[in-house]
Amino acid sequence: MSAAVAQPGAINPRTRLLLDGPILGTLLRLSWPNTLVMLAQASVGLIETWWVSHLGTDALAGIALVFPGYMLMTMLSAGAIGGGIASAVARALGARRTDDADALVLHALVVNGLLGLAFAALFIGFGRPIYAAMGGEGAALEAALRYSDVVFAGGLLLWLGNALASVLRGGGNMLLPSVAVIAGVVLLVPLSPLLIYGWGPVPAYGVAGAGYAVVLSTAIIMSVLAWAMGAGRSVARLRLVPLRWRIFASILGVGAVAAVNTVQTTLTVVLTTALVARAGGAEGVAGYGVGSRLEYLLVPLVFGLGAPLVALVGTNIGAGQRDRALRVAMLGGGIAFALTEAVGLAAAIWPEAWLGLFSDDPTLLSVGADYLRRVGPAYGFFGLGLALYFASQGAGRLLWPLVASVVRMIVAVAGGWLAYAVTGDLAWVFAAVGAAMVIYGVGLAAIIGSGAWFRGQR
Repeated sequence: MSAAVAQPGAINPRTRLLLDGPILGTLLRLSWPNTLVMLAQASVGLIETWWVSHLGTDALAGIALVFPGYMLMTMLSAGAIGGGIASAVARALGARRTDDADALVLHALVVNGLLGLAFAALFIGFGRPIYAAMGGEGAALEAALRYSDVVFAGGLLLWLGNALASVLRGGGNMLLPSVAVIAGVVLLVPLSPLLIYGWGPVPAYGVAGAGYAVVLSTAIIMSVLAWAMGAGRSVARLRLVPLRWRIFASILGVGAVAAVNTVQTTLTVVLTTALVARAGGAEGVAGYGVGSRLEYLLVPLVFGLGAPLVALVGTNIGAGQRDRALRVAMLGGGIAFALTEAVGLAAAIWPEAWLGLFSDDPTLLSVGADYLRRVGPAYGFFGLGLALYFASQGAGRLLWPLVASVVRMIVAVAGGWLAYAVTGDLAWVFAAVGAAMVIYGVGLAAIIGSGAWFRGQR
């Protein structure tokens, strides 16, 4: 038989559960460990932000400048390219192409490894002009560079770890990646203050210490995942096979399009950050950075559902069960809406409860509260659209999520710029950001619910 056609194999019990198990029960069973771990991973940002806030406003503004780029790296490695890896593994297992599933492990490591090196070169080599273009200057810019150089130098560990985690999730194993991340977060709790402020023989590294703590915790996570793969805890096994474009294409056909979507999401935050810097200075950037960090927390929260959605939808698509795949997607979107809307409404009603954790600066609190009151009520629609984006990764159909993301960026950035030019009030910029989220979620749900995944297919 030619290399293009893989021999079918027996269905693993995990794969059988994805194909035949009750949808809600299976989704919740796979989601809870993933949601727990994503919340733990999100706490990495909260832990370091809380400790760095004690260094002053310039340090807080510095990591706010770096945060969009770091989250871009995280979302690409885990959500976009990682989603392409998980989707390819799930579809291969659903179609009983076990040899392809095994080959995908090595190809995933190669793809993520090369991208990790590229990110390090970009942000270490061009960090200063990037952060200056976002409005960074003076002490805030210097703090951003000290933090950025450390976290992006260690970024390769994040990329490789997320490649392994995506392979495990594509095979329906959500627990092991969760254990790995929780181990890393537990380590981060004492490491952050130790390396930021020093103690005994350990010197105080300041804002760079927060970066060192993140890199060390990431190394722990990758080590646990590498052990799991070597110990045979994955349905897809790492094997030394010849590199083939067909296998790369099965990852990048989904992952590359998803990466464009992720870049647009981050670009929206970057451009809004630059606009806030122009109007509010370092204090304004810090306020928006703390406020929008809650928005970024929605991504790992929904990813708790998103990774099982990729596996469930991809496996059912691979097995030809289209109606079941669509039911999975819409149910997952509804759950994501409920979770993220609850967070958004709470933030809009009590913004100071969140912002006060990090600072008592009046400008920071005012800008952050304006953001949360106007954007928080739209969080549910962002969560809905994001869940359907993950489901579309599983289906291998990312055109409509990409279109919806472009529309969202235009409404948020162009609409926000126009609103500020007319009114001079940042509150209207944030209103445009919220409106863009509503359009994104409602539009994508309507399109996918109407069967757009399957039009033009036999």
